[in-house]
Formats: sequence, structure tokens, C-alpha cells
Amino acid sequence: MLFAGSDRDGVASGQITVAYRRWAEPRVVEGRIYRTNAGRIEIDSIRQVNPDLIADGDADLEPADRRNARDVRRRLRGDESLPTFLIRFHLVEGPDPREELAAQTELSPDDLDDLRARLGHFDELSHHGAWTLETLRLIQTRPATRAADLAAAVGRETAPFKLDVRKLKNLGLTYSLEVGYRLSPRGAAYLDAEGN
Repeated sequence: MLFAGSDRDGVASGQITVAYRRWAEPRVVEGRIYRTNAGRIEIDSIRQVNPDLIADGDADLEPADRRNARDVRRRLRGDESLPTFLIRFHLVEGPDPREELAAQTELSPDDLDDLRARLGHFDELSHHGAWTLETLRLIQTRPATRAADLAAAVGRETAPFKLDVRKLKNLGLTYSLEVGYRLSPRGAAYLDAEGN
């Protein structure tokens, strides 16, 4: 989940603990922790709501930093035919283990062996062939490029491509940006070690 403008600041400060999103299907799971551009958040609940039934007195408006129901509807992005979800969450304090991992600039032989094994496992389980090195190289050469454009460049659908990039991010190899991705220092060190 990404937050724009004042919402990002509100989430980072802990003031905003509710978000409304228009998605084809839920993109977050209750109980999971997500790294966002405003810090890490844990999802307390997610449920589908009818935006036309949101009322000015609803208790979720203030923690969403919305003035009224009309403000909620005005700020919803995406196709109006998509379902709207109400997400309650809280900020998770402390360092992000993935952030610390991603910041590594040097990899030990054991680190390299572990990454090769994990990425090799991803490639073996894939229905579309080996993808890990190709995707890392693509992100390296085209940072801050829309996921849909990156996926099209390698002949893939956007949604499964994004899921694969999330696997790389979980290994500390990439960062998500407002638009697209970029390699982390760890990802760059891995490609350097692989001679890429």
C-alpha cells in the first residue's frame, strides 16, 4: 500500500489508521505487516463497503483524515465499478528487518549461496521459466518504470509479475517506489557477484 501527500505524513505519525481503497480484490490480509512509503503497518481488519452508504458521522472518517463522506468518495481512485474496501491498520514501530537486509552492500559467500538457492527455487517453481535474474536486470536498467510496462517488456501479465517482484523485495533485493521499483544495495551487490 502506498500513501500520497498528507496521507503519507499522517500514517507515518500514527494519526491516520484507516484507509479506503478501490480494488478489484483485497490486496492486503488481516494480521499481516506491510512495508509502505509511510513506514510499516499491520492490518487490523479489511472489509468491503458501499461508498454510497458512507455517512458524515461515521467513526472511520477522522482516523482516515477525511472531512466528510463526500471527501472519501472524491479521493477514491480507480474504476468506479470496482469494490471499495475499508482498511484499519496501525503503525509498527522499530526497524524493518527487510530494510536492514536491503541495505547490505557486501555479501558473504554464505549470503550468496543462500540467495542463489532461494532464487533458483523460485525459478524451478515457476510456470513461465526462470525469471529471477531477468527481472533483477530489468529493474536495474529501468528503475522507476511502471510495473505494467516492465511486465510487457518480458511478455508477462502485470499481476503475476508484481507478485514475483514482491518475492525479490522480501529477500531485500528491490525497493518499491511510487512508480515502479529499483534495486536495493543488496540487489546490486548480488548482480555484481553474479557478473551482471
